[in-house]
Amino acid sequence: MDHAVLDHIDLLAIVTLMSVIQNIFFAYKVEIESKNQHSKSFQRTGSLAFEKVYTANQNCIDAYPTFLALLWCAGVFCSQTLAAFAGLMFLFVRQKYFVGYLGEKTQSTPGYIFGKRIIFFLFAMSVAGILNHYLVIFFGSDMEIYIKTVSGTFSPLLLIP
Repeated sequence: MDHAVLDHIDLLAIVTLMSVIQNIFFAYKVEIESKNQHSKSFQRTGSLAFEKVYTANQNCIDAYPTFLALLWCAGVFCSQTLAAFAGLMFLFVRQKYFVGYLGEKTQSTPGYIFGKRIIFFLFAMSVAGILNHYLVIFFGSDMEIYIKTVSGTFSPLLLIP
């Protein structure tokens, strides 16, 4: 593969692999809790602990395709570094959500709200990057520097809970 292409996707690939490892961890937690039920087959209902782990895992799985699509779109069309940073923040927030969901459901709310903010940031980066791509094609005007500056300015705001 061309090294110039790899230079633009290496951080995205690392964050993607980290998210896969996190998914494996969540699935492992569901499996462990399923075995604690002393059941020979996997069931979707059971003890309260199992239902919490299963539901938390399912909620994380539901948001995963959207996260991956936005991560890669924002990274390819806008800024790999900022998208990777937002992706790492999303993984941290998703872990916080998962662990919070295992406690009281109100403990998962901050992780959920924070995750929505990160998804919106990745979406905004994706839209800005794609619009810039078409501005270059149709009008020859490149706004990439401005988009990266604005994205870089707003990215630290992702750290505020």
